[in-house]
Amino acid sequence: MTGEACIHVVDDDDAIRDSIGFLLSSSGLQWRSYSSARALLSRAGELEEGCILTDIRMPEMTGLELVRELKRLGAPHPIVVLTGHADVALAVEAMKAGVDDFLEKPFEPEALLASIAQAIAAGKERMSRMRERAVIEERIAQLTGRERDVLAALVRGLSNKEAALELGISPRTVEIYRANLMSKMNAATLSELVRQALLVEMI
Repeated sequence: MTGEACIHVVDDDDAIRDSIGFLLSSSGLQWRSYSSARALLSRAGELEEGCILTDIRMPEMTGLELVRELKRLGAPHPIVVLTGHADVALAVEAMKAGVDDFLEKPFEPEALLASIAQAIAAGKERMSRMRERAVIEERIAQLTGRERDVLAALVRGLSNKEAALELGISPRTVEIYRANLMSKMNAATLSELVRQALLVEMI
């Protein structure tokens, strides 16, 4: 786990926050403490990269409500929730809302650190995909209408001849559009071109 990550610990119990903070510090991790979901949300736009670790059952705003609000705001941080035995159903609901993992109390320190590490790794992978998607969407925005038509046909697995027949143009013209697509989309192969289109669900 990289030391650059900051773990945002949200729990209304001071003792639990301090205990988790001690564990994180002992493991060489940076962390911030929040006594409520609203305290974290007050910094939603400036949260350091890393992971959010939140209790599920808190007064005023529950961990589940926090998760939903963070997702609504588009916060990219991976989230791990801590739950008591009676709150497992809530934790499962949180998973459906986009949480990366949940841990039942009491938990082993190693299990918590492993969960945080996995969540951070998953979060980085998501961010990488989001950045790649943004680049591809920018490339697609530069395509002409006819180039988009040809791309859609290729994604559906049509040959040049089949695409030409469907679009009412010659196979040679499809080849020209295809070459233009490869250049504009910065794709070295047809499979790379199709992969890019599928990544942004352009079908």
